[in-house]
Amino acid sequence: MLNLPNALAFSRILLAPFMFWIILNPEFFTDNGFDITWNYYFATLLFIIASATDFFDGYIAREWNQITMLGTILDPLADKMLTLAAFLGLMMMGNASVWAIYLIILRELFITGIRTVAVSENLSVKASWAGKVKTVSQMIAIGFLLMHWPFGSGLLWLALFLTLYSGLEYLWNFRKALLKDNI
Repeated sequence: MLNLPNALAFSRILLAPFMFWIILNPEFFTDNGFDITWNYYFATLLFIIASATDFFDGYIAREWNQITMLGTILDPLADKMLTLAAFLGLMMMGNASVWAIYLIILRELFITGIRTVAVSENLSVKASWAGKVKTVSQMIAIGFLLMHWPFGSGLLWLALFLTLYSGLEYLWNFRKALLKDNI
């Protein structure tokens, strides 16, 4: 059960609260004589490292045939913990739209609930390309927002659109799986 892909997903879960703390405590750097940009760099570096584990855990699980039930639960949970920690930290620091973050969180909670129902009904509703694009767009938006780069807010709204679209697509696929199962 504890294989390399699951360990990588678990590392994302451990990095998320640490990154969240760094986002919310810039004075840790400034009080120790560092420029505020070091806070941005370090939070972004942690986010990039954690995000890279998302790619590698899936790739290794598929290539080494190490897909487990734990991994199918742990991977999306770790993704959500990482992105939500970043989004909430950015929102609390005033660097991200409250409405965009609210709608993203709402979608994530709703789809997690649908996934739970799908698992309990033994339905297979796999993540689509739209879901993968959604995740990448959220990660890019978070990177831009953490670094205070231009276009961060625009990328957040684009990520929100893709997040809502992929949620609707997931819901549609869940509905089709339910109907197929009942036939």
